[in-house]
Amino acid sequence: MSEAVVIAEQFKELYGAEPEGVWAAPGRVNLIGEHTDYNDGFVLPFALPHTTVAAVSRRDDGVLRLHSADAEGGVVELRVDALAPESDKSWTAYPSGVVWALRDAGHAVTGADVHLTSTIPQGAGLSSSHALEVVITLALSDLYGLGLKGWQIARLCQRAENVYVGAPTGIMDQTASACCQAGHALFLDTRDLSQRQIPFDLAAEGMRLLVVDTQVKHAHSDGEYGKRRAGCEKGAALLGVDALRDVPYDGLDAALARLGDEEEVRRLVRHIVTENERVERVVSLLQTGDTRAIGPVLVEGHASLRDDFRISCPELDLVVDTALGAGAVGARMTGGGFGGSAIVLIEAADEGTVTKAVEEAFAAAGFTAPRVFAAVPAAGAHRLV
Repeated sequence: MSEAVVIAEQFKELYGAEPEGVWAAPGRVNLIGEHTDYNDGFVLPFALPHTTVAAVSRRDDGVLRLHSADAEGGVVELRVDALAPESDKSWTAYPSGVVWALRDAGHAVTGADVHLTSTIPQGAGLSSSHALEVVITLALSDLYGLGLKGWQIARLCQRAENVYVGAPTGIMDQTASACCQAGHALFLDTRDLSQRQIPFDLAAEGMRLLVVDTQVKHAHSDGEYGKRRAGCEKGAALLGVDALRDVPYDGLDAALARLGDEEEVRRLVRHIVTENERVERVVSLLQTGDTRAIGPVLVEGHASLRDDFRISCPELDLVVDTALGAGAVGARMTGGGFGGSAIVLIEAADEGTVTKAVEEAFAAAGFTAPRVFAAVPAAGAHRLV
């Protein structure tokens, strides 16, 4: 029995009628380009086969009913005309936030019945919350005939997260969930949302990319993420540019000199400028077929996130160091930081060796056992039935 059929049957049990449709939106892994999205920079994510699936029907009475198979409690009932920013601190803030954003943008969404389930690990830095936002927005766009394009869905989801949820996230995760294509990484310019699909077929080259979920949970809405964003904005203001994306890589030393004794800001600026250059370097290497050469670039990126942006943690550092010691081609933390996941680029034949080494290192350190799985670039959000 397919996942869509199962969730449709669960919807009927909850609400007493078949759903009008079932949609799916994936989580994502960011190959390179961390914290550059809210600095108008470059990113290179790809979609995971792990998805959030939503069965949805319209309502015309102003009622929004939400249920998740992955959350405690029963159906949550809300009034769409009573939705207000930062009024909800539970998981329902994400779906109700996009309903608020749609209505705030002038779309006549009059309610819905929603049932959700997900295979995306929560708190692992793989964008489970953004997939939830995207799948609801796509479903309501289809049901209400809004005709929203992928980039428009991403913008609405970002507004929901920034204003309604109160988390200062950028645009990468939503765009990846909405716009990625199977077998490709998405080269995204977050300033104008221009996109290029970059072929990324590791299997054809005898390679794999492992995701290592450290089981260390993180939350973007906490203070540390906001501090990094505020520091980047301060750096742009001190340098007289609209965003740190406007600081050229070959002008980095001069820019850092202008920042004087603002050491914390200097570190943040250095990471963003060098990270944008790393994204462009990885894209160039992938386009020329030199995939193995991206490994050292991933390692550079981790060092920058660890030492300059200071958002790694002992578990993430242990994954990277252990995997490289066991023969990995490259490795780095991925996602917002302070926990979550790391990615490890390996020769396919080394998967068992690297996985065992990481698991044993975690056990020896007394850490919770990590979850390790291979990531294959999958499709973006789409309708199932």
